[in-house]
Amino acid sequence: MIRPGGITALLLGAACIATPAQADTLREALAEAYVTNPTLEAARAQQRATDETVQIERSQGLPAVEGSGALTEFLRQNSTSFFTPDRVLTAGVDLSVPIYSGGAVRNSVRAAKERVAAGRADLRGIESALFSQVVAAYMDVIRNEAIVGLNANQVDVLAVNLQATTDRFEIGDLTRTDIAQSQSRLSLAQSDLRSAQANLIAARETYIRLVGSAPDDLQPPPPLPGLPASADEAVDYALENNPDIIAARERAQAAGYDIEVAGSQRLPRLSVFAGYDYQNTLGSVADRPLDPDDPNSPTVPSDQTATAAQAGISLRIPIFQGGRPAALQRQATARASAAFEQVIAAEREAIAQTRAAYSSWLAANAIIESSQTAVDAAELSLEGVRAENSIGNRTILDVLNAEQELLQSRVQLVTARRNAYVAGFSLLAAMGRAEARDLGLDDEGVLYDPVVNYDRVSGRIWDWDRDPAPEAKSTRTVDIPAPTAEIPANDSPAGN
Repeated sequence: MIRPGGITALLLGAACIATPAQADTLREALAEAYVTNPTLEAARAQQRATDETVQIERSQGLPAVEGSGALTEFLRQNSTSFFTPDRVLTAGVDLSVPIYSGGAVRNSVRAAKERVAAGRADLRGIESALFSQVVAAYMDVIRNEAIVGLNANQVDVLAVNLQATTDRFEIGDLTRTDIAQSQSRLSLAQSDLRSAQANLIAARETYIRLVGSAPDDLQPPPPLPGLPASADEAVDYALENNPDIIAARERAQAAGYDIEVAGSQRLPRLSVFAGYDYQNTLGSVADRPLDPDDPNSPTVPSDQTATAAQAGISLRIPIFQGGRPAALQRQATARASAAFEQVIAAEREAIAQTRAAYSSWLAANAIIESSQTAVDAAELSLEGVRAENSIGNRTILDVLNAEQELLQSRVQLVTARRNAYVAGFSLLAAMGRAEARDLGLDDEGVLYDPVVNYDRVSGRIWDWDRDPAPEAKSTRTVDIPAPTAEIPANDSPAGN
């Protein structure tokens, strides 16, 4: 049965494991990646940009105020004009209030809110994918450290074997063929060690890229609790909680609103407007005569300013637009059809991932059992072959083969342990149960809540409002020294 909070218990338990100083736990690696990974930080910033679309769409239905001004200098007057100022200063303020827009604003806001919800689901999916990568990188480092230790131990053993074979050859107990076989196996083991060391360095580089710091004495992770009892149980949970499915459903819902927005282009628009205008000729209008018919009439100052105000209702009724509204609506309908198909695709993907992860998890656990049996048997076999070789009943080649079989069994065992843990975590991720809240990272006080930013920007209508200048928050890795293939001294060569 799936137990809510099981993953939280997993990582809380990780913090309780006794570890030496400077040792890293899986919980610490996940928490550091959650705070410093640039991919996740970029996704959060993108979600903040998506949050703004709601206010952008809502602004289309809010009042708008616009001011205007102009200073005009008349270089040549119209010969038929009776009002001939030399210059005019004009200013005005206009107010427009949308009353009805065919439902375009309302449905645009609804679509934007659905896309915000889809973005939050996408952010959950990115968190889950990052955590799955961190877990895989963490386990890869542990596995490759064990494999390096096993191969280094194998080189030491074969070097001792070669020396013993040479000594026995000197006294005539063995032949040159035995020496050649021992030398060949030692050379192959040295090559395998170099390959294992290169793989370890690559795994540590991947860890640094994802987590942002170098791995330091990684501790074995705690068991994965709360895994499903069957593939069907896992699929049922995934269909309700997988973030990719949720995001696809939200986008399909938004696409439905887009159809109504496109159709609103053929409906009337009603708005209320008001305006105020001011004009000043800046003293450039000549004084007017008191009696226009008397050339000797005294003059009086002319009015240099004028004002006007107006208000009204504006109605726009589209009659013919060349088929544009119908084309936009058909286009939106086709996009909505695509969005609904993408929901099915997301479901298929989630089902396949969940079932495959469940199968891989079961297979890896079965391989662990068989590999442990193989290791036990190979250890017993090597001990017997060595004893029989000492009395002449077994050849040097038999000993070399037994040692190689033991090495392969141990490598298969540590690989199976890595695969089982990664597959189990991938299964939880496909079910939507490997995100920050599930991992208990809120206990560290670092949980990122996208709703906080949405609430912060919702309803902010001041045009000059802005956020601080953008800057990177994630950590760089240029100062981290290149990793080596050295392994902690307390690592067991058996990978236990």
